[in-house]
Amino acid sequence: MTETVRPSLSVDYDVESTVIERYQAGAKQQQPSLCCPTEYEGNYLEILPEEIIAKDYGCGDPTRYVDTGETVVDLGSGAGKNCYILAQKVGRSGKIIGVDFNDKMLSLARKYRGEMADKLGYSNTNFVKGKIQDLKLDLDKLHGWLQKNPITSVDKIGAYEAECDRLRQQEPLIADNSIDVVISNCVLNLVRPQDKQQLFAEIWRVLKRGGRAVISDIVCDEDPTPAILNDPELWSGCIAGAFREDNFLKMFEDAGFYGVEILKRETEPWQVIDGVEFRSMTVRAYKGKEGACWERKQSVVYKGPWKQVRDDDGHVFCRGERMAVCDKTYQIMTAANSPYAQDIIGIPPYENIPLEAATEFNCKTKAIRHARETKGSEYNLTQTNDSDCCSPGECC
Repeated sequence: MTETVRPSLSVDYDVESTVIERYQAGAKQQQPSLCCPTEYEGNYLEILPEEIIAKDYGCGDPTRYVDTGETVVDLGSGAGKNCYILAQKVGRSGKIIGVDFNDKMLSLARKYRGEMADKLGYSNTNFVKGKIQDLKLDLDKLHGWLQKNPITSVDKIGAYEAECDRLRQQEPLIADNSIDVVISNCVLNLVRPQDKQQLFAEIWRVLKRGGRAVISDIVCDEDPTPAILNDPELWSGCIAGAFREDNFLKMFEDAGFYGVEILKRETEPWQVIDGVEFRSMTVRAYKGKEGACWERKQSVVYKGPWKQVRDDDGHVFCRGERMAVCDKTYQIMTAANSPYAQDIIGIPPYENIPLEAATEFNCKTKAIRHARETKGSEYNLTQTNDSDCCSPGECC
């Protein structure tokens, strides 16, 4: 679906500063209007300082979809509530990185690092300064460089730009393919429209193959009106920058993700303005469908209940049929952490074909694999089982 072109913003270059000012105020004094009512899983809030709970703003709970031992980045980490929840969930072997651009919020989050480490018995959380649409540029390091090399003339702008490029290439804030999970809680909508495509590309870049993004954000059921889009207060209030529901999922798809899934969508809208409904939605998406296709005689069976389904690469899977797939698709479909695993039965070949001996797979959109192709044309085994078909005490 083609995205509807939104009216131009007369306050375009004020969006970022308006957001910063609003959240700096939120770091000083609680701003209830900046968040939706949210229930968090478990009792993880019990050991958090009250100041963090009161001054951290969100619209969902992406933390419940993170596991022990994982490395997690929280985009727009604010006062640090989600990071300190995750510090407990991932444990000593995990790692949490909070990214924020707001100095006052960073100061508040960093203020409690020592206290939280003492409570947990380990330290696994760090807060860094950066823009979430530019996760390569370490703004703390850039600030240190500027203090030593102040820009006092136009001629020195080139040196500044060169240092930005050097930091991105040689000392990136978040390295490529280094993160298990990227989360965010009601922050992506605050990014300027012209930066949102880059934002999703950055999420994709930092994730490992097989990694996932879990994002809670505000979405709308139709495009906001011009009056909404040109209201600075509604930008900083998580309204004007909200994604239209269908386009939110398409942003992940266009960035290269697969298995894009709505985990939670609030039935009742958070706010209704000019007839447009705004509500919280949590989405999960996976990285790792890129790569070559190799034939290893694998097949998968879609369990149902739909008669047929189509994946993000255009493969069609018919209910109950042995569908021919390449090795890449087979691994994606059957891995333990796959979004498809509960709906798919994987059928490996009777004789393993080493990857180095595999031929190129012709990725047809709908190809049924005969059982003999999986077993081999010379397969002629007869095997019986003398034991009862039922377990003791069960009826056949």
